Amino acid sequence: MVSTRTSIASVVTLSALALGISLLAGTGFAASLVIWVAINVLLAASFRFVQLIGELNFAIAGFVGLGAYVSGICTAKLGLPFAVALISAALAATLLSLIVGFITLRTKGPYFMLISFAFTEVLRMIYTQIEYIGGNSGMIGIFPPVLLTEYYPTFIVAIVLLLLLALYQLEQSDFGKVLVAIRNNDAIVQTVGINVHLTKVLCLAISSFVAGIGGALLAHANNVISPGDFSFLLAVYTLAYIKVGGESHIAGPILGASILTLLAQVAMGFGPYEHIFYGSAIVIAVLLMPDGLVGIIRNFLKLAPKAQVSSRH
Repeated sequence: MVSTRTSIASVVTLSALALGISLLAGTGFAASLVIWVAINVLLAASFRFVQLIGELNFAIAGFVGLGAYVSGICTAKLGLPFAVALISAALAATLLSLIVGFITLRTKGPYFMLISFAFTEVLRMIYTQIEYIGGNSGMIGIFPPVLLTEYYPTFIVAIVLLLLLALYQLEQSDFGKVLVAIRNNDAIVQTVGINVHLTKVLCLAISSFVAGIGGALLAHANNVISPGDFSFLLAVYTLAYIKVGGESHIAGPILGASILTLLAQVAMGFGPYEHIFYGSAIVIAVLLMPDGLVGIIRNFLKLAPKAQVSSRH
């Protein structure tokens, strides 16, 4: 009971801190940095959710792009309310993921990863051929509502916090336990009467719903989007966030995305070598931090009480 109360208090405190920072960020570079961190955290959490079934979902870049373009069409082209754009982006990504997932999730491991990679690149090529959305030049004039302009970073942080809470609750639920069981041994799960294939499809759909919202928030934060923004590299960056932060807990994507997004501001000065920065982060994390930063923190917390006891003796 005490640990539960402590966890709740910690989550509330950190959430309030995040909202406070977003309010103090203003409208300049600091505000943009808050937005980048928040959206990267959301995308990393979405990517990790599919990892619960043991798959690497490189199609996340495609679903983020779809959400961005659908929301951009809603507001910039059709003049629809921002709320409609958010919902449309999430539904579009979810519906497409149901179709793609139903077809592709009969495969697993490297086969699913390669198919999802190809799916992302196909979507990107489609964007370049549609003049209505700007073709290869991209779409411009995607702005959030005037009432939200000043507080858009806070709005994004609030949405991200709500979605992170929803993903965490799903992971802790019986549904989440089934997802982990599928990752461990899907044949055993099948023997108890659970449709493994449809469960995997539902997992991908939930992840894509979140990714679609992330794409919509990103589009209205950048005001301009282009096909190149949603290549497979977006998925590679997201994987780097998770590897550095740790896969065993949802706090991993939060830590990894926050730290690497801040460090990326330094890496941007390296020009074309920026990609090497993220690749190196994955390699270092795999070799030196197999459980990521979350694993290091967990080990420290386990050792701390022992150190205190030994010092008393």
